[in-house]
Amino acid sequence: MDIQLKKGLLETCVLTILNRGDSYGYQIIKDVSPYIEISESTLYPILKRLESNDCLTVTSAEHNGRLRKYYKITPTGQEKIHDFLDNWKEVMTVYNFITEEMRSFNNE
Repeated sequence: MDIQLKKGLLETCVLTILNRGDSYGYQIIKDVSPYIEISESTLYPILKRLESNDCLTVTSAEHNGRLRKYYKITPTGQEKIHDFLDNWKEVMTVYNFITEEMRSFNNE
């Protein structure tokens, strides 16, 4: 998969998971992994970027004697999900066009 496309998909998947409720890194990886491959080394830069873009906020809380960072989606993050869905409709239109053209070409 194209790296830029995957980056956008991962950001939207992370925001969608956080739209369910606050979460932390390891849990986000577990929740996203069934849909798209993600590792810690990929997740944390995404979380930093989303925080920088005001799409999420970060708080720390103690868990089993250690500090754990919890991520919470913001209204800007929710808007980003809606923008993705609106843009995806256009992507699907192009996908359907290409699919139909290839079927027509292969049937000739």
